[in-house]
Order: sequence, then structure tokens, then C-alpha cells
Amino acid sequence: MNTTWLVLAIILAVIAVVFFIVSAKKKNAEQPPRPREDPLKFSDGSADFGPDILGPGAIVGYGGVDYVCRGGVTMRQGAYTWYEYLLEGGKGGEYLSVDYDEGQLNLSWWISRPDLDAQPANEVTVEGVRYRKVESGVGQFYSEGTTGLPESGRFEYWDMAEAGGKRLLGFERFGEDGSLEASLGWTVLPGELTVYPAPRN
Repeated sequence: MNTTWLVLAIILAVIAVVFFIVSAKKKNAEQPPRPREDPLKFSDGSADFGPDILGPGAIVGYGGVDYVCRGGVTMRQGAYTWYEYLLEGGKGGEYLSVDYDEGQLNLSWWISRPDLDAQPANEVTVEGVRYRKVESGVGQFYSEGTTGLPESGRFEYWDMAEAGGKRLLGFERFGEDGSLEASLGWTVLPGELTVYPAPRN
């Protein structure tokens, strides 16, 4: 009698193990493989310039000056998103643009120039520098903090660069009836900036 129960218990245990193994294999087969991540994803410093780090209250050190971020603008055109951060602490009218395009972090430092008498075109010369059009378009913007802009709306932009690509000229118009704003800028490297994160509410 005891032998019969022992054999029955062993058979049930084997069935349970087989069922467990089959179930585990079936579950693994149903789950898609986890995508592999780029091991150098943040080696370019992009982790220090994301919207969760930069924003109102962040401090950006550049050229021996500490700038306070007063506000930020998120700009979207289709699936493409980039950011502009209004800074205070230098000459005035300065802002940092951040975009991550095709795995490449691009940082640019800008100074608003309302005094410039220039209009968007395929080629524009400003202060002896010839700029050529790189791209232009329209999209939606979303602002936070102090920017002088509504919370959201439509914008137009024209990006231009000199032949070497270091010096930049940009035109932007926010809102349907907004005025055209001109800015001069230049590219900067992540190592040239020191960022202290914005406070978390």
C-alpha cells in the first residue's frame, strides 16, 4: 500500500515538474526579446542636458559665469523635439538650445539680437559673416517658467549657419501674430558647460 502511494507521489511530482518547465518555455516564447541598449548612450554628456535636469531654477555655468534658467520652451515638429532655455546672469537675452538628433547631442549658445535688420533667406550676411539656410519649418511649442510666451502655440523657425558650421543665425516667430526674432549663436561642447539640476518642485 505504502509503495503504491510512493509511486503515485513520484508520478505526480514528475508531472508537476514537466508542466512547470513547459509553462515557463511557453511564457518565454510569448514575450518578445528585450531590445539591446546602446552602451555609449550617455557618453556624450546628454544625460546632463535632458528636460528633467534643465528647466526653471537650474544653474548653467559657462565662460566663468553662472546663469540661472528662468524658463524653458519645448519645441516639436512631427516626431522631432528640441529645447530652448532662457538664461539670466550674463549680458541678457542669452539662451541655450539642446537637441538630440540621430544619436548626436547638439548644444548651441544664443544671444537675442532685436537690433539686427535681417530677414530669413537662402543666404544672409550679418556683421560680415555669410550664413546659409540649413532648414526651416513650423511646429508647436510648450513653455514653462518665465519666457514671455503663452503656455503653448504655433511657431516658425529658420536655421542658418556659416560655412564652418560653428557660427549660427536663427529666426523664430511664436504665435500667429508674433514678431520675427533674430538671434546669433555658436555651437558649444558639453564639457564647456557645468549644469546644476533644476529643483524638483
